[in-house]
Amino acid sequence: MAKTTVTTAPWCPFCGQKVGRATDAPERKMHEFPVGSCQCGAVYSCDATGHNIGAAIVETLVYACGNNADYAWDLIPEDDYLTGRIENYDERAHQVVAKKNLDGRAVRGVLYFVRLHTDVATIAKREMQESDEGVTGLMDTGSEQHSFPVEPPVDKNRVKKKATKSGVKDLVDKGDIDGLVGLCFDDKKTLRLMQRLLYDPMESSRLHVASVIGQVCSRVATREPGMVSELLHRLFEACSDSAATPWGMIETIGCVISMRPDIFGAFARHLLNYLGDSSTRPQVLWALAEIAGNRPDLIRNMPFYTLFDFLQHSEPRVRGNVARLFGRIKATEVMTQLMVLNSDMEEFTLFTGGELVASTVAAEASIAIRSIKG
Repeated sequence: MAKTTVTTAPWCPFCGQKVGRATDAPERKMHEFPVGSCQCGAVYSCDATGHNIGAAIVETLVYACGNNADYAWDLIPEDDYLTGRIENYDERAHQVVAKKNLDGRAVRGVLYFVRLHTDVATIAKREMQESDEGVTGLMDTGSEQHSFPVEPPVDKNRVKKKATKSGVKDLVDKGDIDGLVGLCFDDKKTLRLMQRLLYDPMESSRLHVASVIGQVCSRVATREPGMVSELLHRLFEACSDSAATPWGMIETIGCVISMRPDIFGAFARHLLNYLGDSSTRPQVLWALAEIAGNRPDLIRNMPFYTLFDFLQHSEPRVRGNVARLFGRIKATEVMTQLMVLNSDMEEFTLFTGGELVASTVAAEASIAIRSIKG
């Protein structure tokens, strides 16, 4: 029996999204390698031979800085940007080949990735605009940029801690974000152990865990975004498993994306897949509203008009959450429907400010109307 060659589409090591084939830059200049960009803002180059590591990384960094070499030379690894690489890449097939051999051809290609930290990318983009130069690879996270402090470098000589079920649970219960962030860098299974804590019959406990995971991931992502990307993929897989109950999964996805939309904003669109299930519909609308609180443009770029009918849904939690969502994206298209909800006094529970609170559909509709009117 012939052996099957295992191949996968190349992905971004920072956000986990699939990336397209690298192409020649619009202004080639000194470029020797084809380049590309990911939705999360990372840029990459393709070295088909795998023998030009230094040159490929330098050109990728310069490309990320809008072809401003002087600015690129002043940047410091980890403090100003992160790097990543995908090996065993075959440029001709645009696939990652596990066996390093495809149809008798040796596969040695490498995709080199560079992702500037938010504040560094903002400066690079500003200088690029001032010099009237353009580049598709620079990060553009919408109309509003948020600066996220980068976690300090980890001391490689320290004694690493091991994550245990009881230890992680104790830190989560205490809300010790600093301790959990440090433990994530020491032991990569920390996030997986935190995910297990979502299986709790108490909704308040699940939402507390979701909030803590979101805060931890927002800081871990400044140095290890791939770790957070893997968590998001696991959460989406759990939500798609018909044999399991996705307790707290949707809410956790919403917390993670809302706190780092610059990296993981591309994942938000996939939440729409769970709107058809009544058991996850309110959670999806809540998650989208959380994301819209920081990046309304992400929701605006989705087919959000499909959510209009939920303003007349029979469940108050659905009506309240979708009204909250429309207020945050300033959806003038539904102003009339929101005004009708001003007299809807049905109550529902809403997770906000780190706790579950009682609210009414009318209250959320009123807040949404004021937000739309500015």
